[in-house]
Amino acid sequence: MTESFAEPEKAGRPGLQAIAAVALFAAVVGALWAQKEFVHQKDTVGEPAACSKPDDHLPARYVSGGRLCKALNRPDLPALLGTSHEQAETADGSGQWLTLAGGTKIAEPEATVTLATYSVKLTASYDHMTVATAGDLMDDARRTTVLGHPAVLYSSPTISIGFNLGGGKASTGPGGTARCLLVSKHGKDDGQGTFEVALWRQDDVPPDDTALVRVAEQVLPTVPGWNGH
Repeated sequence: MTESFAEPEKAGRPGLQAIAAVALFAAVVGALWAQKEFVHQKDTVGEPAACSKPDDHLPARYVSGGRLCKALNRPDLPALLGTSHEQAETADGSGQWLTLAGGTKIAEPEATVTLATYSVKLTASYDHMTVATAGDLMDDARRTTVLGHPAVLYSSPTISIGFNLGGGKASTGPGGTARCLLVSKHGKDDGQGTFEVALWRQDDVPPDDTALVRVAEQVLPTVPGWNGH
């Protein structure tokens, strides 16, 4: 039996190109772990997946991966995505440090919820980069606003990860395209943190920007650290 997953390349995020190799390794490990969780969570037939026990290793001043998962894994998520007949199949969160080439550590907790059609990732970033600066570093970025907050909409390639459950071998390659919405936590673009919602499809068809915005507008106000002003 062969299973495959897709994961956005973290190298596509501004300022994180230096950790591309580490991100690829993490994606492979994460996919193997996600498969284990998938098998476990699908044992409960007819019930959407609950957030798994989070792997959080960040101080309390940062939002936890578990809290991000709780915000993202909401009952109406399938409806927001336009796939109301589906339900969450896996849901997990983690809080880790990302170490850049110069040794600087950045807290970047994240959560991912996977359905039959879509996967959605919610990330909190504390890299002090403004949304405008991030947009300047991306070729296809389109500046917009989300609930009055500065934002940029852009595309990111995904890594396709496949492995044989019997042979234990993993393979990676190019996947489809994720659409990402990077949003300032505050009503002004002050570099005091951002949230990012990323959306991609399991069949590599380009995702729906309208669905991405709907999810962001409903989820972000429920995340600790979001400032409505």
